[in-house]
Amino acid sequence: MTSPRPPYRGMRLVFALAISLSLFQLAGAQQAKPGYRLGERLPAGSTDTKPGLTYRTVDWDALLPKGWDPAAELKGLDFATLKDGDPRAMEAMARMQEMWDNAPLNPALDNTRVRIAGFVVPLERRGTLIYEFLLVPYFGACIHLPPPPANQIIHVFPAKPVPEATAAEPVWISGAIESGRSKTNMGSAGYRLNADTVAPFNRKR
Repeated sequence: MTSPRPPYRGMRLVFALAISLSLFQLAGAQQAKPGYRLGERLPAGSTDTKPGLTYRTVDWDALLPKGWDPAAELKGLDFATLKDGDPRAMEAMARMQEMWDNAPLNPALDNTRVRIAGFVVPLERRGTLIYEFLLVPYFGACIHLPPPPANQIIHVFPAKPVPEATAAEPVWISGAIESGRSKTNMGSAGYRLNADTVAPFNRKR
């Protein structure tokens, strides 16, 4: 059973456009605290659980190709002058969405065994178990906030289904990552990962 994509179209168009850019550009800047705030990311460089097998621990920047500028096509656009219904804002939003969905990937990661922490966005549930999900870098992405670009979304297929409660807290996932675009009703993912393990992200106190 697939979860419906939540309707955040009620947000102001210009706000949605601006927040999408700002959240993406804040990579690693915010420190996680109890009761995650919308748009909050996990601390960079955390080593609070053991990697286990031979996995390379990576952060979300590793998924980006060198030199990619997510705001390049929107430079020169003055958000302060745009209002709902402004054709320029609608055109910019459509352009950004297309760019986000087709964001370039980092082929150097293909078939690399990685370990990365993020937040779970369930895709397929059966009862109280999640069989398929997206991993995203900040809290609320794809649910309460617009999805990040495809090169910041991983389509995860866990070896074993995970409890529904997993969606409430961040996790570590470990497995071989590969380029593989998939469009879901929660966002467009640029990567696929068959997760050997899905483990809780235990924050240092």
